[in-house]
Amino acid sequence: MPAPSPQPSRDCPLCPRLVALRTSLRAEHPDWWNAPVPALGDPDPWLVIVGLAPGKHGANRTGRAFTGDASGDLLFATLAKFGLAEGREPRGVRILNAVKCLPPDNKPVPVEIHACRDFLSAEIAALPSARIFVALGEIAHQSAVKALGGKLPKARFGHLAEHRLPRGQVLIDSYHCSRYNQNTGRLTPAMFEAVFARALALRDAR
Repeated sequence: MPAPSPQPSRDCPLCPRLVALRTSLRAEHPDWWNAPVPALGDPDPWLVIVGLAPGKHGANRTGRAFTGDASGDLLFATLAKFGLAEGREPRGVRILNAVKCLPPDNKPVPVEIHACRDFLSAEIAALPSARIFVALGEIAHQSAVKALGGKLPKARFGHLAEHRLPRGQVLIDSYHCSRYNQNTGRLTPAMFEAVFARALALRDAR
């Protein structure tokens, strides 16, 4: 059996609810991307960031992961502070999403998360140098653990929690850098910076 493609087609038919939203937004905003959003960043990274899904006015509009909304503003500012991006171009870092298409209300349902996992697994398999992963939010955590061969009962989500996976990779959890989490104080810039400081410490200790 051929290996799964790491990227769904522009008109991926797997999730009827996401297809319906994509179709309506293409009619409403024909100048937007309105399609599965590809990975962004270094093709041979040491660090991989796994997000949830494209934001409506961010990646779904622009076609670039974490570009065009408040979550991306915090992510790229933090990466730049640690020398992991120049502007909005990641350096040594690749950004993936657990779900490639915009879900209604930013909330994919389990069948949609599962349908996209083969794409995430294929993306990760194509990055043999990536040893450290950061999951943004619990859904990204769950998808990353499964894609990396781990077991969820042994890898519980928590901000700054670390998980050593069976193939030797390390996964660090973070609350998602969404506008809501920023506005409510669930995630502060200092908390987010601590995640990437830890990732760099793990890299440099190897």
